[in-house]
Amino acid sequence: MPIDTHRARFAQPLPLAWASAALALMALPASAQQAAAPPGQPPDLQACLKITEDKDRLACYDRQMTGKAMLALPPSPVAAQADTAQPGEPAQTVVAPAGGTPASGNTPPDEGFLSRFWELAPGDKRGTFNYTAYRPNFFLPIRGLREINQHPNSPSRGVANNLPKYQHFETKLQISLRTKVLEDVLLPNADLWVAYTQQSIWQTWNHEESSPFRNTDYQPELLYVVPMPTGLQNLPFDWKWGLTSFGLVHQSNGQSDALSRSWNRAYVSFGAERGGLNANLRIEAPLAKSNDKYDDNPDIEHYLGHVQAQINWSPGRSIASLLWRPSFSGRGSVELNWSYPVNAERPDGLRWYVQAFHGFGETLLDYNFKQTSLGLGLTIFKF
Repeated sequence: MPIDTHRARFAQPLPLAWASAALALMALPASAQQAAAPPGQPPDLQACLKITEDKDRLACYDRQMTGKAMLALPPSPVAAQADTAQPGEPAQTVVAPAGGTPASGNTPPDEGFLSRFWELAPGDKRGTFNYTAYRPNFFLPIRGLREINQHPNSPSRGVANNLPKYQHFETKLQISLRTKVLEDVLLPNADLWVAYTQQSIWQTWNHEESSPFRNTDYQPELLYVVPMPTGLQNLPFDWKWGLTSFGLVHQSNGQSDALSRSWNRAYVSFGAERGGLNANLRIEAPLAKSNDKYDDNPDIEHYLGHVQAQINWSPGRSIASLLWRPSFSGRGSVELNWSYPVNAERPDGLRWYVQAFHGFGETLLDYNFKQTSLGLGLTIFKF
């Protein structure tokens, strides 16, 4: 209702409001007006059954039980569960997932995570152009490295020299957002999304070199997310196949000459869940360049492979994830993330964040450099 309508309603003088109520009472049938129970007498609900009009019969019930007509509003889910609780038993708590519809008290908070996150079911749809988180948004001010890539190189760009003297302690930060641009397109409940992720490596504590940014990767992405039909969802061991998505992604570091890195790829991914676990399998195909001399990193797939597997686990307030990129060349990488709320009563807010990485490709600049790192900081868990 528009704000000016609210003002018009509450701007009526008090006598006029009482007069309106009196006129409404006079307009009721005589049977409804006389149905109120006298003071001190038990309510006579049988008298209300004779009234044929629904609204008049409801007003009769109100007066019998309370002595006055009331506007009945639907109870909140919490109130409804409190009313149905047995004497001596606590009411169930309704858990409202962040950005989703309230779950019933008997449903674990993690049930249906994929549907809430990707808005797969009609009840989870939130429309277009609502910006939400995509990958984790984190700030790791303390991050230690086992080795530092002081001479980045690639077959087509050669070796980069004369770089600042980098330290083994630095900061890592990531910003990742997404928005739906088309809803219910082509297939039932399927949506088209765009996403953007930016990850930076910052030599915060390297004051001798004026705290430079060592690398920043920029990654725009286009995703078409398709929820699976009910008949195809059931998998072995009680897993549910929730979605299949198709994507195009570009990734580059915006550098020039020997430090330039970029690649484009298409992928198909499959998402499934089981209770507090959800998993994603992604198969990628690099898009070839028209000429090898424009390829900043022609051998990148030998280090990063063509497959990415991720599993997320949420036992209680903790959230843990394992990301694995296997490679037939024996390279690849593994990344472990863990978070816990700063305020235990707000698990969808600010959280402590730990990230461990081992292998190749933590950044585009280091795609062919084996790295082991550990970072500590904070993340915001919102979607």
